[in-house]
Amino acid sequence: MIKEKKMKTIIKQSSRKPAFTIVELLTVMSIIVILIGLLVPALNKAKKFARDVKQKTQLHAIDAAIELFNSEHDGYPLSGAKDEAPPPTAWASRADYCGAMKLAEAMVGQDLLGFHPDSAFRSDGTPDGVAAKLYQPTTLNARKGPYLQLENANAYKMGDLYWEQGMTTGPYNADLFVLCDVYNLRVTNKSSGKKVGMPILYYKANTANTEHDVANPDNPNNIYNYLDNYELVALGMPGQKPPPAGPAHDLIDPSPKRFYLNTKNDQIYDSARPTFARPYRADSYILISAGYDGEYGTADDICNFEWKYKP
Repeated sequence: MIKEKKMKTIIKQSSRKPAFTIVELLTVMSIIVILIGLLVPALNKAKKFARDVKQKTQLHAIDAAIELFNSEHDGYPLSGAKDEAPPPTAWASRADYCGAMKLAEAMVGQDLLGFHPDSAFRSDGTPDGVAAKLYQPTTLNARKGPYLQLENANAYKMGDLYWEQGMTTGPYNADLFVLCDVYNLRVTNKSSGKKVGMPILYYKANTANTEHDVANPDNPNNIYNYLDNYELVALGMPGQKPPPAGPAHDLIDPSPKRFYLNTKNDQIYDSARPTFARPYRADSYILISAGYDGEYGTADDICNFEWKYKP
């Protein structure tokens, strides 16, 4: 009888399934949370680094395409803030057509089918505002390029970037294209639902000028003109209110002096002239991506020169 009872006890004990206690479960969960807390910043940093590398690759591709354009047309694309038009057309009366849009036209054309060599870089796609539009299917045989493959161009219409209710493309035609960076964080394309990045800003150097006046952005002798993309940057960051589209970018707020401060080449210094300054790439052009945070003029901007953020 005693033996039989002992056997039942052994059977009952052996049939019990091992289990974690509440304390053990909480301990394991705490360790997992700590590990995740350690890994997430590292993963985010790795993700940002990968995007930065991809962005630099895109800018290198644009550099190569611009040089090809230069060799074929004996000059870099124009970047003025408005339509190029012959005198005596008043500057103020010309349509807004900024550097970023002129870059897109030069690289892929106004319809993504190539650049027309008769273009005068006008927003209406005509050589003089009167002639027939250059960017038509009937003109394909005359086109050059596209100089940049469309998969690398990341070209989107302004209306696709600034499309949400209450947003505006400001003074620009919503059908004009810009080349966007690879940081697909803030802007959503309304037609495809695809997230896209911010426009790549383009500034052509005026090699006839000699100044890089950090104190006076409006110095007419400045090699680069911040106004080339000022109205585009003034639209703010899409998806957030206000200005017309979102918060102001540091590149122009509180002052456009930041553009000259951060494009200044600190390696060039003249002890006899303490105020003397020269920009990076004084003989060609500047490209600026808004970087991972989607904001122009901050420390993470990616450019085709060594951007050094100066607060």
